[in-house]
Amino acid sequence: MTPATNTVLLKHHLKALKLPTVAGECEKVATRCANANVDHLGFLLQVCELELIERERKAAERRLKAAWFPAPKTLAEFDFTARPSVNKPLILDLTRGDYLTKRENVLLVGPSGTGKTHLATALAMAACAQGKRVRFWRVTELITTLREADQDRQLLRLRQQLAKLDEFGYVPASKAGAELLFDVIGTAYERSSVILTTNLAFENWTEVLGNERLTGAALDRLTHRCHIVELTGESYRLQDAKRRRRSGS
Repeated sequence: MTPATNTVLLKHHLKALKLPTVAGECEKVATRCANANVDHLGFLLQVCELELIERERKAAERRLKAAWFPAPKTLAEFDFTARPSVNKPLILDLTRGDYLTKRENVLLVGPSGTGKTHLATALAMAACAQGKRVRFWRVTELITTLREADQDRQLLRLRQQLAKLDEFGYVPASKAGAELLFDVIGTAYERSSVILTTNLAFENWTEVLGNERLTGAALDRLTHRCHIVELTGESYRLQDAKRRRRSGS
């Protein structure tokens, strides 16, 4: 066979084997290896590495898309100097992901606008980069989805997803909604990790769950094997509004 025929057949086989990166890069890598006097195994190693790198890149993109983050956030963008209450060494340690292996939780507690969602999203994005599946939920949306899933007999599949729960404390849950939310917390307990942000002190969680027994059981599961991060200070959004007012006056 001619070299051209060999190339056509090779690319056909690579397509059938679902190796698109190898198919797209094999000729360039072959030329480079020939010029550098790299043997056949060296060529094979290089094209395989390219395929693996591209697969991981696409997998990371899929994980980020499936997480449904409201906006991407990184720790490099977080102003730790403006939030001295935040335990920065702890946050940096959490980005390594050991808490995920240990199935520990992270609770971020503080007033609205202090950066809880930013930190939680940054930690969750770091987990995605480490190959973990993550799902971002606002608690009100999660409760609505849980109730719909319960009606459609899809609750078991939904509650097994890894959760990152945001804005716990803004809207009281109905009795049925509180029970479904507790069911998710109970299912995740010691099986996966939950990152939860809340503007409520723990003693006020009954305002959302509406039941002291349910609240106590939920807190017991969430705070066992847990990292608690407290944020204090004035809202970033309020500070920004004040700056705009001063600059406009």
